[in-house]
Amino acid sequence: MSQTQTLEQLNAASADEALAWLDGVYEHSPWIAEQALAARPFASLAHLKHALASVVRGAGREAQLALVRAHPKLAGKAALAGALTAESTNEQSRAGLAACSAEEFARLQQLNAAYNAKFGFPFILAVRGPRGLGLTRQSIIATFARRLEAHPEVELAECLRNIHRIAEIRLDDKFGATPELGNRVWDWAEQLAAESDPGFKEHGQLSVAYLTQAHQTCARRLQQWMKECGFDDVHIDAVGNVVGLYFGANHGSDRTAPRLLTGSHYDTVRNGGKYDGRLGILVPMACVRELHRAGRRLPFGLELVAFAEEEGQRYKASFLASSALIGRFDPAWLHERDAAGVSMEAAMRAAGLPGTLETIAAMKRDPARYLGFVEVHIEQGPVLAELDLPLGVVTSINGSLRYHGEVTGTASHAGTTPMDRRRDAATAVAELALYAERRAASAAHVVATMGMLSVPNGSVNVVPGRCEFSLDIRATTDAARDACAGDVLATLKAICERRGLAYRTVETMRAPAAPSAPAWQARWERAVAATGLSVHRMPSGAGHDAMKLHEVMPQAMLFVRGGNAGISHNPLEEVSNDDAELCVHAFLNLLEQLA
Repeated sequence: MSQTQTLEQLNAASADEALAWLDGVYEHSPWIAEQALAARPFASLAHLKHALASVVRGAGREAQLALVRAHPKLAGKAALAGALTAESTNEQSRAGLAACSAEEFARLQQLNAAYNAKFGFPFILAVRGPRGLGLTRQSIIATFARRLEAHPEVELAECLRNIHRIAEIRLDDKFGATPELGNRVWDWAEQLAAESDPGFKEHGQLSVAYLTQAHQTCARRLQQWMKECGFDDVHIDAVGNVVGLYFGANHGSDRTAPRLLTGSHYDTVRNGGKYDGRLGILVPMACVRELHRAGRRLPFGLELVAFAEEEGQRYKASFLASSALIGRFDPAWLHERDAAGVSMEAAMRAAGLPGTLETIAAMKRDPARYLGFVEVHIEQGPVLAELDLPLGVVTSINGSLRYHGEVTGTASHAGTTPMDRRRDAATAVAELALYAERRAASAAHVVATMGMLSVPNGSVNVVPGRCEFSLDIRATTDAARDACAGDVLATLKAICERRGLAYRTVETMRAPAAPSAPAWQARWERAVAATGLSVHRMPSGAGHDAMKLHEVMPQAMLFVRGGNAGISHNPLEEVSNDDAELCVHAFLNLLEQLA
């Protein structure tokens, strides 16, 4: 079959013809295509990709290991002998592996040997990368060294994910599919990530805190991009949000016309990733760009808000930007001070913002004006990656509770205090941590974390007399969250009574669950189905700006799969151009449904 074959022709081809066309997509493993072809007709290229990946997922461990072992080593003997498949030769060449220096080649051979000795299969990496252009040799070697430290089961799963990415790129090549919209989103994310705060930028790390110079540069860049995309009105508001409005048909500048609200945040955690929050700004930008290029107006306006702050990194005021939008900005926040002693009010004025409650209060939106709020976000977890699905529909944003706790016993000599005479505060907290883990695991969609445990003034030869801890409990419903919290706190009481210890806890945060509005969740489901993918419904364990908008209007979210096992709040956070492309198409479909 020719290289210009279409998906329609693949669907209509004989089994032998179709199998020949898909030859080489999975290295030396025609059984995958043979089984996947039973799912014809494929509604889309994404449907075909998922069908192939599903065959591998259901094949069993031995077949999966055989697939991994069918791949060549990077810069290995097969490459030197010219014995690679045409596809592998192309990929390794585009990543520059044929031009390794003597030092780089020696390092790769060393890594290959160590990796094979540990895992018993070759290291697999999609060397053309998340953008499809090819990774640098330096990044390939760094990834190789990092993954050498992984657990064998984790690493096998990561190899399989990379094999699916290799297959995806090969399929794009075969079908002449270029994810142009995904490339644009990916490139915007890269350019925005070039701005970072001092102390991080010098080390190649991304950190953008509220109203720093890097933050203000990001705002101006987003403002310029929105104008270039075709937004009719773009401005930076009183808290630093970048607001873009694309007028609806026949509405002109009528500010009473109905609107759909969307957006996410552009601040980051320290040493964070490029897509957390920002994806929810860039995807709607790409949609408006397409509408504007087509001269298309919708029956409603589209308002995009790039929220200036969500992470709470500089000030203790998480969600301050979305809170201002719904009229719930806490006046006390203006007097919060950062680590350098700069108040939020002073930081606002230094950034050219008014810094007054009056101007912030004027930002409040009238919920009656809006159809609802939708947000696109990277998943920040492993679920979609494990299911080989690019998109997921959010059913609810988990409600959360946070506590700061302290257990007090008696500090005593580690050598002279018998084990049955100790009043050890740290072991009590450790016991509580294990109980919290068991209790959360016993219920669906409940998680509990004790992420901070410390022994003030602790010493190697002293029984801990005091231990401080944090407790974070989240669930899809407030009832499930509160039930877990009640059990954990009751267990803390029982542990301390049994061990002869005192304790105290202080609730530091309580956020209600935000279930998706059924009609809006259904729209996202139809939008995902329109891409040819199966619909996966899932809760969000992380907080989002949508939680605040939920307080005043219907909301629903769409998740996008993350690379590197879904890791987030981390430099390894990753989204591929193909997944970004599907996300843009899903968003455009949602707009079409409303139209």
